[in-house]
Amino acid sequence: MAKRLILCDCLGTQAIDSAVIEKQCGLACSRVHNALCTTGIKNAAAEIEQGDTIIACLQERALFEELADELGVEAPDFIDIRDRAGWNADGAAAAPKMAALINDAQMETPGYKMADVVSEGRCLILGGAAQALEAAGQLAEVLSVTVLLDTPPEDLIDRRFDVIAGRLKQASGTMGAFALTVDALQQVNPGGRGAFGLSAPRDGGQTECDLILDLSGGTALFGAHGRDGYLHADPRDPPAVARAIFDAAQLVGSFEKPLYLKLHDHLCAHSRAEIIGCSNCIDNCSTGAIVPDGDHVSVDPMVCDGCGDCVALCPSGAIEFDAPPTAHLFKRIQGFAESYLKAGGSKPKLLVCDRHGSEMISLAARFDRGLPVDVIPLELESVVLFGHAEMLAALACGFTHVDILRAPKAEIATLAREIELANAIAGTDQARLLQPEAPDGLCDILYAPREAVDVVTPILPQGSRRQITRLAAKALRGQEIIDLPEAAPYGRVEINTDACTLCLSCASLCPSGALGDNPDMPQLRFQEDACLQCGLCTRVCPENALILKPQLDLTDQALEQKVIHEEEPFACIECGALFGVKSTIEKITEKLAGKHSMYASADTARLIQMCDDCRVKTQYHSEDSPLRGGERPKVVTTEDYFSKRRDH
Repeated sequence: MAKRLILCDCLGTQAIDSAVIEKQCGLACSRVHNALCTTGIKNAAAEIEQGDTIIACLQERALFEELADELGVEAPDFIDIRDRAGWNADGAAAAPKMAALINDAQMETPGYKMADVVSEGRCLILGGAAQALEAAGQLAEVLSVTVLLDTPPEDLIDRRFDVIAGRLKQASGTMGAFALTVDALQQVNPGGRGAFGLSAPRDGGQTECDLILDLSGGTALFGAHGRDGYLHADPRDPPAVARAIFDAAQLVGSFEKPLYLKLHDHLCAHSRAEIIGCSNCIDNCSTGAIVPDGDHVSVDPMVCDGCGDCVALCPSGAIEFDAPPTAHLFKRIQGFAESYLKAGGSKPKLLVCDRHGSEMISLAARFDRGLPVDVIPLELESVVLFGHAEMLAALACGFTHVDILRAPKAEIATLAREIELANAIAGTDQARLLQPEAPDGLCDILYAPREAVDVVTPILPQGSRRQITRLAAKALRGQEIIDLPEAAPYGRVEINTDACTLCLSCASLCPSGALGDNPDMPQLRFQEDACLQCGLCTRVCPENALILKPQLDLTDQALEQKVIHEEEPFACIECGALFGVKSTIEKITEKLAGKHSMYASADTARLIQMCDDCRVKTQYHSEDSPLRGGERPKVVTTEDYFSKRRDH
């Protein structure tokens, strides 16, 4: 059964064209109500009671869900078209944007994997004695508490929780599986009369816990992003301490954690033969969830918080977001642009935000000018997921500009790098990072005039992120060769042919197959479209003959293998078979013949100019060959035995 969309103009503060919405979204619409959440609550009840409804209001979601519960029917779905579309500077009708938002909300989100995280309530509290012991007393009824103090108090007689003394040396893991190492560890000795004493200090004490409540006031143990189950509060901020204690008390039981990433080992260009190539994901992982694992990397899914830096920076697509899949994001981008343009909108702009950004948009709509009618917001769990491939896809799908709304104190290094790369490929500054301090500042930025850009024929963004980047770039720039900034994941390999000896070390270790050889000829071949600019070839080359050149070649030649260096092969002086490189064999002969003990004579010097088979045969049959044995003994026959018998 098709859903029905319940519309309300919120006391006449927004214009809603239900006819356009019905046509573009394929939904039956109610009449446009005026005040569903107040004087029209009976109308709301009647609409909800019919079932299969979508209410176009998020502000009063709790009220309508409670109403559905009272009626004994399934709660409706919700979508916001007021804050993000209806409320704008001049009250203009925003039907195209509303249609795009509604169609996006109806798009089915693919399921993704979840893992169970179990916490039994084993809690370690760090901090000064006063704050830590007070917090332990509050949590002792619901958690199994241990307090770690630098200097324990004199009175240790409190059996509601454990107290130990020592210095935390190392902490790793995540909720339900923290592992800790404590130096100078002293444990309570409850025996004897009087106050409890402490054991002798020892280093390297090992323990585990499910939760860590850090009231030490020092630097967070796990960086700015923290870890699940790690609660860090400034002891000088009583409300923050109270919140942390309350949150800790709730972290007992089984919890679901999304498995954010999918790893394709065969695409990873981290290293080959113990030589490091790409380490973007490791260098930029704020949680430490990604570590080297041989030639590839491994991801600890329990530590990963889904920030998306690694996905945006991975040159090969070895790391892919999976909660939901990256392909779903491209589908949403294309759907937004297509719906908006089909509904009669023109030259849309995309505003990418997270939950903080959505709240700022709502405040801007209520207390300032709201979003312009041509600015479509796209909310993500993390804006860092929106890398250069996604920005270019948006521009090639019909958006004229892409703005990324950054949350306060969020890391911007990856975003800045991806925006620079996207603008370099697009040819104009169509992507930018917004960092307003308040909603009115956001409005000032969005309503300011932007440079006009040409409209492109929309593409269908399908394939890997690299493939979509190339497809979008061709739509934006045509058949061009575009210079790119340093560390871009696209480019060519330039070779110094005078230095290269065609040892083919680079071809044997190239993780993407961009560099290859010819088994029949001494050639080095290169396919630019496959090059990741990981740098493995430049590091392994013994002659330092290779240089990386960041660029994006949009011509068809980038898809072909080209010979970038070749030489004349050498013919074996015995059998004539081609082997090796003529110039190299000649150089070796010149350096070794008559000058090295193994090639002192003319006969042994000839071995250098033979193929492997002929070299072995010649050495075997030579008089002084160490491979040659003595004369083989004569085969003993029956006649030999009879002869011996007759002789005797």
